[in-house]
Amino acid sequence: MRLLRFHSDSFNQDLRLYLHQTNGRCATGKYFQVIGNIHDIESYLGIDNTASLNAQIFLCHWAHLAIIFMWVSGNFFHIGWNGNYELWLKNPIATIPIAHSIWDPHFASSSAYSGSVQTYSGIYNWLCASGFNSVSQIYNFVVMCELLAVISMLLAKLHNLYFDSLLEALSLSKSLTQGRQAQSGFSWPFKLFVACFDLLGSTGLRLNFHTGVLIGLVSIAWSGHIIHVAIPASRGIVVSFSTLFSSPPSSLYPFYTLNWIEYSSDMDNRNHIFGSSIGAGRAILGFDGGLKSDTASLYLTDIAHHHLALGILFVWAGHVYSSLYLGFGHYFSEVNFMSSTTLNSSNNSSLHLNLSLALAGSSVITSVLAFHMYSLTPLPYLSYDYVTSVALYVHHQYIASLLMMGAFAHAGIFLVRDYTLSDDLISRILENKAVLISHLSWVCLWLGFHTLALYIHNDTVVAFGEQEKQILIEPVFAQVIQESIFNVGFQSQGVGILQMPLGPGDFLVHHAIALGLHVTVLVLLKGALDARGSKLMPDKIAFSYGFACDGPGRGGTCDISAWDSFYLAMFWMLNTDAWIMFYFHWKNLNLWQNTLFQFDESSTYLNGWFRDYLWFHSGALIRGYDAFGANDLSVWAWVFLAAHLCWATGFMFLISWRGYWQELIDIILYMHLKTPILYDLWNGGVYTPVALSIVQARFIGLFHFAVGFIATYAAFVIGSTS
Repeated sequence: MRLLRFHSDSFNQDLRLYLHQTNGRCATGKYFQVIGNIHDIESYLGIDNTASLNAQIFLCHWAHLAIIFMWVSGNFFHIGWNGNYELWLKNPIATIPIAHSIWDPHFASSSAYSGSVQTYSGIYNWLCASGFNSVSQIYNFVVMCELLAVISMLLAKLHNLYFDSLLEALSLSKSLTQGRQAQSGFSWPFKLFVACFDLLGSTGLRLNFHTGVLIGLVSIAWSGHIIHVAIPASRGIVVSFSTLFSSPPSSLYPFYTLNWIEYSSDMDNRNHIFGSSIGAGRAILGFDGGLKSDTASLYLTDIAHHHLALGILFVWAGHVYSSLYLGFGHYFSEVNFMSSTTLNSSNNSSLHLNLSLALAGSSVITSVLAFHMYSLTPLPYLSYDYVTSVALYVHHQYIASLLMMGAFAHAGIFLVRDYTLSDDLISRILENKAVLISHLSWVCLWLGFHTLALYIHNDTVVAFGEQEKQILIEPVFAQVIQESIFNVGFQSQGVGILQMPLGPGDFLVHHAIALGLHVTVLVLLKGALDARGSKLMPDKIAFSYGFACDGPGRGGTCDISAWDSFYLAMFWMLNTDAWIMFYFHWKNLNLWQNTLFQFDESSTYLNGWFRDYLWFHSGALIRGYDAFGANDLSVWAWVFLAAHLCWATGFMFLISWRGYWQELIDIILYMHLKTPILYDLWNGGVYTPVALSIVQARFIGLFHFAVGFIATYAAFVIGSTS
C-alpha cells in the first residue's frame, strides 16, 4: 500500500509538473488538437492579415493539385505497366479491365484468382473516349501529369514568394491601398500571375481573367481535343502530331463563310463501329441526341458541340455580363447580393463565405453528374459494366454530400468569425430564423411519422400473411411526368429505351429520402443560424465554432455548438445517402436481371428491403471465404467484415461523456506508470496521454463511422453486382 501510494503521489506530481511545463500539449492531446484545427489556418499559423492567408490558401491549392497530378499519373502508369488496355480495346464488352496484376505466385497459381485486380473506376472507358489507343500514349500522358505536378509545386512556391514581397510592402505602408503603390516596383510576371488568381484584388490589376473565362477556355480546349484527337481515333485514324490538324473538315474556311452546317454534315452511319472506319463519317460537331448503338454512350460529336458552345458562352458572359469592365469572373467582394444599401460590404470578402457558396455549387453539379453518368453516359461501353456504373454513381453521390456538408459548415464559421451585423439579407434571415426552423421541423415530423407509419403498417400485415391489406399509394403525378417525357422525348426520335416504371415502393422510398434530406438540412441550418447565439447561450459567438459541454452550470451546453450540429447532420447525411444508394442499386439490379417484379413486391415494407436486398445480396460476400476455400470475392469479404468493425467502433466514440473518457484515460495513465516499458515507449517516457475533449472524441467517432460505412457499402456493391 505504501508503494502504491508513493507511486500515485509521484505520478500526480510528475503529471502536474509536465502539464505545467508543456502547457497541456501532451501526446494524444497535441496530435488530435492539430487534426481538429487543421483547417483553422489563421489560428494555427498565427496569421493576422489577408495577404498571408491568401498566400497559405494558394500554397495549399497548388500543393493539392500537385498531389492529384501525381496520384493520377500513378493510376495511369499501373494501367500501362500491368493493365490490359490494348487487349481491352479489341473487345471492351467481354474483356475485364485490369487495374493491377498480382505477381504473387501464391495468388497466380490458385484457381480461385485470375492473377489480377479488376478496376471499377471507369479509367479504361475514359481513355477510350479520349482517343488513347496504345500503351505508349498512356506513358506520354503519365509524363505530362508528372510535369504538371512539378509545375504546380513551382507555382505554389512562386505565389508564396510573391506574397512574401507583398507582406513587406504592406508592413511599410500599413494599409492595402498604400501597399498597392509600394509594390509598383514588382516585375510584371509576378503581377500577371497574381492577377489571374487573386480573389480580393490586392494587385489593383483588372485582367478579367477569372472563373468564368477560365472555365470557358478549358471547355473550348477540351472540345478541341475531342475534335482533333478523340473523334478521329473513334473512326480508326491513328492520330499523331503530323496528322493532328489534317483530318477534314478541320479548316476554318466554313467558319468564316458562315457555312457552319458543313461541320455537322456526313455524320457517322448507324452501323459505325467505334474505333474503326466502317460506317465512319466526317462530321465533327453533331446535334443528333440519343445514344450510340454499339457503345451505349453519347456521340462524341455531340459532346464536342456541347463543350464548344458552353465554352463560348462562358467566355462571352465573362466579358459582357455587367460591362466590359466587370465580367462574369469579377471579384466576389463586388457582388451586390447581400445588401441593398452598400456595394462593397466587408462581409462579402469573407473567404469562408466564398468557400461555402463554391462548395454548395460544386455539390449540386456533382450530384447532377452522378445521375447523368448512368442515364446519359459520355464514356463508351460504360453501360455494359454494371459494377463500374454503380460505383461511379455511389462515388459521386458521396462527394456531393460531403461538399454540401462543407458548405453548411463554412457558412457557420462565417457567421461566427467573419460576419458583422448590418442591414442585409443575412441579418434578416437571422431575425426570422425561428420561422425557418419551425417550418422545417413540422415538415420533418410530418414526413417521418407518415412514412414510418406506412412502413410499419405494411410490415405488420405482411408478417401476418395478409399482403393484400398493405397501404399502397401509386405515384400518379410522377407517372404522368414520366410518360410525357418518354412519349415526347424518345418516341418522337424513334429511340427505344428500357423504362423503369414507378410504383408504390418508389413512392415510399422517395418520401423516406425526402425525410432524410429535410432533417439533414434542418440540423445544419439550425446549427448555422444559432452559431452566433441562442436563448440558452446568448454569448455563443465568443466560444467559436465548436466547444465542449460546460455542464449544468450554464444550463447544459451539450450538443448546441455549430460543430455539434455538423456532427449530428453527418450521420443523417450518411443514412440518407444509404437510402438513395440502396434504392438506385436495387432498382438497377432488377432492371439488369429483368426482375423488376421483385422490387415492386418487396420494396413496400422494411423487411422486404432487409431480406431481399441487403441480406440476399450479402450472401456472395459471406461465402467469399468459408470452409470450402476462397474465391474471387474473398478479399472483398474481409473488407466487408473489417469495415463493419470500423463502423461499429465509431459508436464507442459516440458516448463522449466527459466522465467516461476521463475515467478511461486515468486508467491508461496509471497502467503506463505501473509498466515502465510502456511508459518509456511513449515518446521516451516524457509524453503521457490525456483525455480527449468532447469535440475531438466526436471527430474520431465520426471518422470511424463514415469510413466504415463507406467501405462496407463499397464491398457490398462489388460483391452483389459482379
